[in-house]
Amino acid sequence: MEETASSSTVAGRLFAIGRCLCDSARLMVGMPNYDNYVAHVRATHPDQEPMSYEAFFRDRQNARYGGDGRGGFRCC
Repeated sequence: MEETASSSTVAGRLFAIGRCLCDSARLMVGMPNYDNYVAHVRATHPDQEPMSYEAFFRDRQNARYGGDGRGGFRCC
């Protein structure tokens, strides 16, 4: 008898592949995963509140491109 994958298993695998590709693309452009950041802060710094997604995004963008006004690349 042949085994066939159910549609939910195939959809789950496609979703996992898509997530992996998105994570890889973010890391290639220097944008780490926010969920990993939150897990790290909660595990290693339980007394600190994690940054909001917006603050995290700005922080990582400034760290990568130097847009904090202290020299380095600035768009505007």
